[in-house]
Amino acid sequence: MISPSAALAVPATGAPSLSDLLSAGREHYRRGEIRSAIAIFQAGLALAATVSIGVAASSVAADLHAALANAFMLCDDIASAAENYKAALRLAPHLVACWCNLGIVHQRSGMTQDAIALYLEALRRNPAHRPSRTNLVQALVATRQFTIARTLLLELLEETPDDAELRSGLGKICFELGDSGEAIAQFERAVALAPAQSENIYWIGAIRQARGELEAARAAYARAAQVHPILLRPAVKSPPAFRVLALFAPFVGNTPVEFLFKDCGYETSILSLLPGAAPDLGLLARETDVVVNLVSDADQGATVLPLATAIARRLGKPIVNDPEKILRTTRDATALALAGIDGCRVPHTVRIAAGEALPASLDLAFPLLARQAGMHGGDVFEKFEDAAALDAFLAAQVDHDRYVIDYIDYRSADGFFRKYRFLFVGEEILPYHLAIGDGWKLHRDSTEMVRHVWMQDEEEHFLRAPEEVFDAAHYDALRLIRDRIGLDYFGIDCGLDRDGDLVVFEVNASMLVHDQNPEFPYKDLYIRKIKLAFDAMLGRFARTIP
Repeated sequence: MISPSAALAVPATGAPSLSDLLSAGREHYRRGEIRSAIAIFQAGLALAATVSIGVAASSVAADLHAALANAFMLCDDIASAAENYKAALRLAPHLVACWCNLGIVHQRSGMTQDAIALYLEALRRNPAHRPSRTNLVQALVATRQFTIARTLLLELLEETPDDAELRSGLGKICFELGDSGEAIAQFERAVALAPAQSENIYWIGAIRQARGELEAARAAYARAAQVHPILLRPAVKSPPAFRVLALFAPFVGNTPVEFLFKDCGYETSILSLLPGAAPDLGLLARETDVVVNLVSDADQGATVLPLATAIARRLGKPIVNDPEKILRTTRDATALALAGIDGCRVPHTVRIAAGEALPASLDLAFPLLARQAGMHGGDVFEKFEDAAALDAFLAAQVDHDRYVIDYIDYRSADGFFRKYRFLFVGEEILPYHLAIGDGWKLHRDSTEMVRHVWMQDEEEHFLRAPEEVFDAAHYDALRLIRDRIGLDYFGIDCGLDRDGDLVVFEVNASMLVHDQNPEFPYKDLYIRKIKLAFDAMLGRFARTIP
């Protein structure tokens, strides 16, 4: 039924035609009255169902479905949008924009390969259709087909060389392809074309930091902060469900959120905690519903976490991953916090301050592990069989704090090592990946899993039914770990020894979650669950506002 307000746009004399209803709905849509537009489009389709459909009426009905789908997209009802785009294409398969928009629906639903096929169909019908070309580039990037994406992007830039957004996109692709010099050049061109877009300057800072050009990186970050200390990511719907302020600190470890903050129903503002930055906290408080602290490494962020705490407290909003709790997640503090959990083996960990040698009173039982504080993955991290080798390593890293860690043999009965990752998201404990290899120092991306179907099958089984790998006692231990750590979002890397005990390797909020897994498509469903759980958790925090 057409609402009273919507009916005002329908001709008052005689029964409205399909064309009348299409025009009326479009007028409400143009004015931002989306619900009224939806009601009119639906009335038009109801009328179309009662009349004999000729060529002209079929064309108008297709346009009604397409217009209704566009309106549903604005309301973030992508299921209804997909249904109507498909209905429009059944009536009028020549509607190139519908093929493109249906591709967008699939891409937002996580079905990127299907989206690529739809964009290609649109381009088969109209090779010059620019929205399909630009969206195809985004989909190719999402599936890490960077070389093809770069070729298409260069073609688009030949047509519009002064398009700052395309320059920025090319910078990101060049970075992914390992051409950091060209990436910086493209971002610099984007900055010249659109000086107010601070994101491109932040990218320059991040790439220069990764290249070890620290002074240039600091200059870029400072320049970005002068342009705008806040990096805004709009919601995919209007109005946004709520507003998030994320606290980010260059040069220290941060929670990776490129995936988590993608395609969100909430608006995200990222505040860089840089020297000299003086954000208007009163304004931020009025425009923020939830604060998310991204500074996640207690070692690297020791000096900036108190600043994050002060800002979060002054804003007076609910805080995800309170900075004060992050400070208590160093490796040695975590080992103490998790000691004594039944069925859980947490390696004893000793921190050795920079400039200090191994304490003579320390009772050593080899083999031992040692690593530089603040490092993750396999960087500056080795296993030692005797005191001489350990002493040499510690001496080489004397300018940094270091950890000496008990080694726990977690080799499985078949001779392989297995490292599992879970994400704690609020009250949920969700599997993320399994790494299988023949060495103790396991990293998912450096394993041979892409070559072995049995490894992939085992990982898929873990993701689908983790309770068949980790029993009730293991989950009791995981829940106790969650409670003792006390963060709202963090990860754990763990294993199972031959006695079935849980072995803890690492617990922190710095663990990477991403959806770039074209070689392991079975992971997509389970990674999407982490994203949905994260968004739902933020929504719960937003609803706690008085």
